[in-house]
Amino acid sequence: MPPRTSPVPPARPAGLAPAGSEVVAASAASQDLARYYSAVQNDLLTRGLLRTDGGGPDTPYDAEDLERNFVNIAFFNEYSGNAPVPTGGRSSGRLSRWTAPVRIGVEFGPTVPLDRRDKDRASIQSYATRLGRLTGHPVSTAERNANFHVFVAGLDDGPFVQDRLRRLVPGISEQQLDLFVNLPRDFYCFVFAATSADAPYTYMRAVALIRAEHPDLVRLSCVHEEIAQGLGLSNDSPGARPSIFNDDDEFALLTSQDEILLAMLYDKRLSQGMSAEEARPVIRIIAREKMGLSL
Repeated sequence: MPPRTSPVPPARPAGLAPAGSEVVAASAASQDLARYYSAVQNDLLTRGLLRTDGGGPDTPYDAEDLERNFVNIAFFNEYSGNAPVPTGGRSSGRLSRWTAPVRIGVEFGPTVPLDRRDKDRASIQSYATRLGRLTGHPVSTAERNANFHVFVAGLDDGPFVQDRLRRLVPGISEQQLDLFVNLPRDFYCFVFAATSADAPYTYMRAVALIRAEHPDLVRLSCVHEEIAQGLGLSNDSPGARPSIFNDDDEFALLTSQDEILLAMLYDKRLSQGMSAEEARPVIRIIAREKMGLSL
């Protein structure tokens, strides 16, 4: 799964200390970026966006909506192959998801304050528990042997993240590593997942980046969307509402429809490698079941 946006990183900064109990002061550029994102969050909230209510009477959906949105989000992709930028079209893929338990490891760049790390760990742990409950698939946080690496890192922390990934993900490409260095400010967060040659539709490992400069709600929004996308709901659809799998920023956190889409993704009646057309009859049945309709 390529990242949702594609930055072109500048030259790698030097002289960063390794992460640990000692926190490295953020640069003036990082502090400016934090102020920018705070202003962005305030603007979105003023316009009634970044909702946290999960949807309500103003955002109804039915079984047909579930079917259509699941197909668009789980089977289609605005990226082609390993292209790091949107290709301008929508490529039809096959259902991809995890079979092994998902073990989320959280790491922090040297500039992330210790109290902020505690809050982020708690929110990611809580979300992992929720995802496991929704999908029926084992999802948890882990201090060792993680296969889903979530980095919370600031503008100054790119070299640290690159070094960690070279150790954690042998064979990671330089193109992927470059994504972690000094992202332009319009790239909020991203995730990519990897498969193997003998199991091209089974995720083996994933890596997500959450910007440390984000204020609380945008930060949590990134956690919700990127980890959920890393489980297999890899696309966005402008017709999905209420949903975080939509670029309109109306919802910040996982919605009631998103919960159902995640449950559908890991329904045992579907299997990795199915095309949309092969899966559609089963998807229709599952969607009707989720809405309490007779078959």
